[in-house]
Amino acid sequence: MKYYLIAGEASGDLHGGNLMDAIKQQDAQAHFRFWGGDKMAAHGGTPVKHYKDLAFMGFVEVLMHLRTILNNIRFCKKDILEFQPDVLVLIDYPGFNMRIAKFAKAQGIKVVYYISPQIWAWKQHRVYQIKKTVDRMLTILPFEVDFYKKFEMEVDFVGHPLLDEMGNYQNTPAAKALPEMRMPYILLLPGSRKQEIQHMLPVMVQMEKEFPDYQFVVAAAPGLDEAWLRTFIGNMPIIKGKTYTLMQHAHAALVTSGTATLETALFGAPQVVCYKGGRISYLIAKQLIKVPYISLVNLVMDRAVVTELIQDAFNPAQLKMELNQILIGPKRNQMQKDYAELRQILGGSGASEKAAAIVVETASSKGA
Repeated sequence: MKYYLIAGEASGDLHGGNLMDAIKQQDAQAHFRFWGGDKMAAHGGTPVKHYKDLAFMGFVEVLMHLRTILNNIRFCKKDILEFQPDVLVLIDYPGFNMRIAKFAKAQGIKVVYYISPQIWAWKQHRVYQIKKTVDRMLTILPFEVDFYKKFEMEVDFVGHPLLDEMGNYQNTPAAKALPEMRMPYILLLPGSRKQEIQHMLPVMVQMEKEFPDYQFVVAAAPGLDEAWLRTFIGNMPIIKGKTYTLMQHAHAALVTSGTATLETALFGAPQVVCYKGGRISYLIAKQLIKVPYISLVNLVMDRAVVTELIQDAFNPAQLKMELNQILIGPKRNQMQKDYAELRQILGGSGASEKAAAIVVETASSKGA
């Protein structure tokens, strides 16, 4: 059968790749066409566009690139019609994917949405559009089931795919996995978008001189230019392609808000969550966001497990104080205990296989 998948970010590419692998285990004749990245490309099929050409964040940034975004949407619709998939699989990336879902539904194409948009945080009215345009919604966070129930919509909770991904990296000694690193080290995760990095890294790197007993290292997204990163971090080590291994062995981490906060927690590294965006975008978002936290760790746990330094609170003095508290002492110990509880709440392994079964079932029911 024919599967058309759309992922617009690095995390979506990771989960999309694992989903494609699981689909192939259940449908040996699977034919893929996709928007994604290197992880998805490793599983075969035909790539259409790379996610690094799609990543625009913030209200101002989206407006600046509106023509490109609209051209991508038009091209995607045309491409889907020419491919005529048995099922369209949308992976997060709501600003783009929800428009494509509406189009596909009107064309009689089955739509599976894997990894729900974070509409519980803001734009909750989007749930009504999802009910009309999505045949199956697959959620990976347990509280999303209750959220959708409030709107009389049944969804499929498949568990978090990160729990499967972690198994490939655990129990490897640091000396073997990261021979280039001096222990202990503090990991900097500044995000994958240039707009984020420009706000985050200048503050993060100031911690190097404050904590000379630790090595600092930047985990960089694959598509980022190293020479450009050097303008912020000087000679600080940059490592690409080993982010999960770095998380596993980090003594602590400074993490830009996003999926990385949950990934860091599942690998057990105490962290400070950081976020600073453009002033206008931040002020608009502050009025719209309807949840008390920005990190997935705190949202899943429904309490402040990790400290969130947002906008003006993300400054060198505050960051130094919070980082110092998680390097040693009771706050560090409590955070690691909370992480163990987090793993239990997120459920067991097999998310990709469960999601693939639903995708293949939906593809098989084309026209039903």
